[in-house]
Amino acid sequence: MIRILGSSRRLCTGITRRDFLRIGGLGAVGASLPQLLAWQTASAGTGSGSQFGKAKGIILIHLYGSPSQLEWLDPKPQAPVEIRGELGAIESSLPGCLVGELFPKMAKVMDRVTVLRSMNHAYPIHGVAYALTGVPVTDVGLELSPRDPRNWPFFGSVVDYVLDQTEQPKPPVPRNMLLPFPFSSQRVGEVPRAGPYASYLGAAYDPVPTQFVGEATRGRRKKLGDRYYDGNDPYMGVKPDCYFQVPGATTLQDEVTLDRLSRRRRLLEQLDQARRRWDQTLAGRQLNRFQQMAYDLMHSSALRKALDVRREDPKVRELYGYTLFGQSLLAARRLIEAGAKVVTVFWDEYGLAGSGWDTHWNHYERMKLELAPGFDQGWYGLITDLEARGLLDEVLVVCTSEHGRTPKLNRNPGGGRDHWARVYSSMIAGAGVARGRIVGASDRTGSDVADRPISPKDLLATMYYLLGINPELKIPDRFGRPTPLVEGHIIHEALA
Repeated sequence: MIRILGSSRRLCTGITRRDFLRIGGLGAVGASLPQLLAWQTASAGTGSGSQFGKAKGIILIHLYGSPSQLEWLDPKPQAPVEIRGELGAIESSLPGCLVGELFPKMAKVMDRVTVLRSMNHAYPIHGVAYALTGVPVTDVGLELSPRDPRNWPFFGSVVDYVLDQTEQPKPPVPRNMLLPFPFSSQRVGEVPRAGPYASYLGAAYDPVPTQFVGEATRGRRKKLGDRYYDGNDPYMGVKPDCYFQVPGATTLQDEVTLDRLSRRRRLLEQLDQARRRWDQTLAGRQLNRFQQMAYDLMHSSALRKALDVRREDPKVRELYGYTLFGQSLLAARRLIEAGAKVVTVFWDEYGLAGSGWDTHWNHYERMKLELAPGFDQGWYGLITDLEARGLLDEVLVVCTSEHGRTPKLNRNPGGGRDHWARVYSSMIAGAGVARGRIVGASDRTGSDVADRPISPKDLLATMYYLLGINPELKIPDRFGRPTPLVEGHIIHEALA
């Protein structure tokens, strides 16, 4: 018998969070539903009350490589030129909040968001796993090993796992989706990176990745050491006939008809009757979840429709921008409307490692041509569209990264900023989040936190809370030990 544990403090209902919540087997089946639901409801008495569970879903945006806080959300126009650089700052719709001059459309919707200007931690490496999971420490080896047993489960995987204990029926699309393609899959000749994987929850709880189908229209030469990439980059522009799919699920192979698939399912059901004992093992339960998910996906017209952004009004598509990032955000909104709980959109490396927002060199040229235009249009489109549809009060939107970038420019060709984790910025908006607020501050050169340090673990705790999952919840790790979802604190100042 596996247990989910809470802390020993007493809630307003009289239940203690140390009450054992018994879950049969792995926890994916046989949950004590009344107990777990009662505990989750009681959890609403902690923290900031009415905002608990405010979000019906979350669009989680991760800018891989990490944008510079100084050219994005925390410019320092009074700093020396070797720090402020060649770009200026502009006023935004949020009084007192300057943003980088390359983001004029983002500036128009800053009054709808809360800016976190004091993010910080101790690991200036590409720590996607550190940013998006509860793992308390990290290193380069762990970040380059997706299945390293030291890893903790991805945020979306935890949400899927916890809701698997409480929600029936399941939504018509997977709860935990990832866009635009499997993470770290489009860079040439490099090992994959850790981050969006379920770790000890089992691979059956990995996010379901999509695959982008379309043609890039623009590009610029990329260089890494002695390697070059001269192809077009979809983050810079795509043709309007693009869409997304889940290979093998939203599209069947030509020779596999639905009738044939149904016959296969009946055969599997007959075989399953003969291996009930196998089904009671961990491996058996995970296999069954894979089988059920595959079958559900193949029959999910809701998923196919949500991923086919060609169905959207052309004016709305233009609002998001015809880039891979913009159309991914549009697909994310459609997936949330279809019932997904966590939709993660990565701005990932493409063609070569060291791309994305990892601007060690040619910083300003890449910001102007590759990065800022697509983000500016896509973010503006998402916030504007959600608000117009009345969804901004129901959907949580989070935009973050691994770290920030050095306050002082390096001397690489074209100028560059290196990794910097002592202070950086993120944005949150939507369900339960205050509109038009700045939390925390950096010092005058954007080098260190001047007020209210915020850990990426605090951001994760806040995300769990707004989705209606108490961040102090404990789940069993691979050894059955009760393990917290994350060791962080809710950012109360960011809540409405």
